[in-house]
Amino acid sequence: MSSIVARKDNDPYCGNGMKLTSEKLPKNPFSLSQYAAKQQTFFQWKKEKPDYYRHANLVDTALQFLKERIRKGDAMAYFLRGQLYFEEEKGVGYMKKILDSSCPQTMHLKFAAAYNLGRAYFEGKGVKRSDEEAERLWLYAADNGNPKASVKAQSILGLFYSMKEPKDLEKAFFWHSEACGNGNLESQGALGLMYFYGQGIRQDTDAALHCLREAAERGNVYAQGILVEYYYKMKFFTKCVSFSKRIADYDEVHDIPMIAHVTDCLPEFISKGMAMASFYYARCLQLGLGITKDEASAKHYYSKACRLNPTLADELHSLLIHQRI
Repeated sequence: MSSIVARKDNDPYCGNGMKLTSEKLPKNPFSLSQYAAKQQTFFQWKKEKPDYYRHANLVDTALQFLKERIRKGDAMAYFLRGQLYFEEEKGVGYMKKILDSSCPQTMHLKFAAAYNLGRAYFEGKGVKRSDEEAERLWLYAADNGNPKASVKAQSILGLFYSMKEPKDLEKAFFWHSEACGNGNLESQGALGLMYFYGQGIRQDTDAALHCLREAAERGNVYAQGILVEYYYKMKFFTKCVSFSKRIADYDEVHDIPMIAHVTDCLPEFISKGMAMASFYYARCLQLGLGITKDEASAKHYYSKACRLNPTLADELHSLLIHQRI
């Protein structure tokens, strides 16, 4: 691909591991702007009552509520307590009980439980670490792409097959396609990259841009970062500047957790997208491309890229030194 410099960090799956999140109950998708507008009052209340939102207080409140619901015979509350304990590294036994249960009331919980248990095996939390067991459980949870199964498992299988050795990029593409078709935002961005570089599928720039632009519009920050790089390489500097500045100005401390929560994308890829946008915005400021030259501001955004992702910033700096950027 001539328009974007190929490097290992362009592969969203490279690295020594991935920090996963638990399977959540279905929710209606919405944009970051809609989220901010709807939650303005909530955030103000949170600032005024910070102690109420201490982690320990929230967990205790949730456990007391679920305990009461379990006493009243609520099967869903039993599952949710298991999921809550899982986040506290105590839930493996509960998830196994859900999977082994023959009770009709727990049937709809099995896919989410299998995903969470697979996560436990993958991360070695509460059980001996096992990629094989994680894969088996995720395949069960993904249920051949069933939209009523765990879409998160379908997306994670895409990541899993891209990072295991040896890689199986055709399987990765298949599972990202299934997850994307079922609405998963992370997989939509991953498909864009796979089309860009011909990973697991024939290279198709038009399909890549279609996936990346849709994912970017829905809030996938890593897809936004890849588009910034594309606009820079294609010398669309004005577009690169306007697009990258919005991303580069995200608050790395507060916005990354919020974006991860809203989009259900992995925080490390959000930070990569922000780092990429910051670096290219800095480069435009340094050279006066599409914007007035400002070396002081360029230094600020270069530093931000280094804080967000030192490895990515180092690779981009190396390309800069060799005059490939």
